[in-house]
Amino acid sequence: MTKLPTKADRLRELGALNPQPKRVHAAWFDSTGFFDANDLVQVKYEMLRHARQDGVTKAEAASLFGLSRPTFYLAEAAFARDGISGLLPQARGPKSPHKLTPEVMTVIDEHHHGGGPIQARALAQLVHKQLGLSVHPRSIERAIARKKKR
Repeated sequence: MTKLPTKADRLRELGALNPQPKRVHAAWFDSTGFFDANDLVQVKYEMLRHARQDGVTKAEAASLFGLSRPTFYLAEAAFARDGISGLLPQARGPKSPHKLTPEVMTVIDEHHHGGGPIQARALAQLVHKQLGLSVHPRSIERAIARKKKR
């Protein structure tokens, strides 16, 4: 019999688990009820609502909810742009191997001999030498593996 995931498990999986729930000092988060200091989306929403509706400064609201002023401003802009969904965590960093342009892949393909071991470090140095572009060896390994799958 498998154990059902808890709310904290789901929040962690979604990247929405507040890493420092003990820093939330808003009184309505103290009781075990509707408000959950572990739910970062709820904490951010309540921080924004508290500043707008209750007339406290942005710095006071951020402090009360255990977040920084820059986090307040980022949350405020995201909420204004996308509503509540803007408060959901976003994946960080590049979404694809953006340095592996067709030109880079041509250099890699010309010098990689299929079937043999991947010399990713040497290929990365070659790309840097020929194109002046720094590509991580692991990115090259992944690109070659993706090509093999096709």
